[in-house]
Amino acid sequence: MKYPIYLDYNATTPCTEEVIKSMLPFFSNHFGNAASKSHPFGWVAENAVEEAREKIAQLIGAKSKEIIFTSGATEALNLAIKGTFEAFLPEKQHFITCQTEHKAVLDCFEEIEKRGGEVTYLPVDEMGKISIDQLVKAILPTTKAICLMWANNETGIIHPIEEIANLCEDRNLILITDAVQAAGKIPVSTQGIHLMAISAHKLYGPKGIGALYVRHNHELPKPMAQIHGGGHEKGMRSGTLNVPGIVGFGKAAELRMEEMNEEANRLQKLRNQLQEGLLKISGTQLNGSQDNRLPHVCNIAFSGVEGEELLKRVNQKVAVSSGSACTSISPKPSHVLKAMGLDSDLGRASIRFSLGRKTSEDEILQTIDWVEKVVKELRG
Repeated sequence: MKYPIYLDYNATTPCTEEVIKSMLPFFSNHFGNAASKSHPFGWVAENAVEEAREKIAQLIGAKSKEIIFTSGATEALNLAIKGTFEAFLPEKQHFITCQTEHKAVLDCFEEIEKRGGEVTYLPVDEMGKISIDQLVKAILPTTKAICLMWANNETGIIHPIEEIANLCEDRNLILITDAVQAAGKIPVSTQGIHLMAISAHKLYGPKGIGALYVRHNHELPKPMAQIHGGGHEKGMRSGTLNVPGIVGFGKAAELRMEEMNEEANRLQKLRNQLQEGLLKISGTQLNGSQDNRLPHVCNIAFSGVEGEELLKRVNQKVAVSSGSACTSISPKPSHVLKAMGLDSDLGRASIRFSLGRKTSEDEILQTIDWVEKVVKELRG
């Protein structure tokens, strides 16, 4: 099968050869259970897990003991959000989040509302930015936590997490952040953050493994476990550890620390080249901020075309999406773009382009030519 050009790196990334090589022995020779403490098979597996935990902690500026392994970022966010809610029961609780969060966050808060919690969903402006003043005004005496993503998965917009962390420190509030699209792409830090979700498959590691950073040595309560049965991961997430996945996650984190800055500069130049070429097509616009965003992402709206047909035609030669992979099965316009003020038709006719390690200038030029051809034909 001949694959199209891949410009959907925000959906997932391919494992690097180094990551695959690091994982292979733990499927066969070193197949032990990391919880088996009485023989070498378990010792080797446990040691590999702890080495990976340290590398992942270094990526985000944490201590290794603050990393809790999960099946992915969705589980990590469920643990962070629902676990925090349960930690404060039976108190009356209020949470603050944003309309443009990933569905893994929004669906968790919908569940909390069903359980009696109160949630404020902050609006964004046409650039996708939140207002710090509105955030401050939303804080109530019953507010327990603020949950905001580090960088948006559809537009690449970066929230002012450092400023929000200082606010939470002053108000003694828990700060939860979905750093899935940021970690390994731009520098992130756990300074002032209590809970941070990250995922391996967004940074050239394997699928099915993620982590939740849980801040230690702080008076605010840690989240209650959501999966029970054995007390693994300090009692916060039971279940046999996915040793090959964890090893791959650790190797991917190590490589990102080595490559991140140089690659970000390269991808930003290619992203800008792509964006400039596409915006020369009449009736196009950039969705979101020109400046305050991830270096490898641009989201472009194409007026005058039917969105579903546009995506179908473009994907014949260039693999892209209209938003989060988790919502791509829905014909509805992106909730992120809707919150930014785009009407339904323009929202459906918007495409997210996200570049990665294998993206070349030749692929960028081919993409510009192909998208321009498709748009002209659809308008014709």
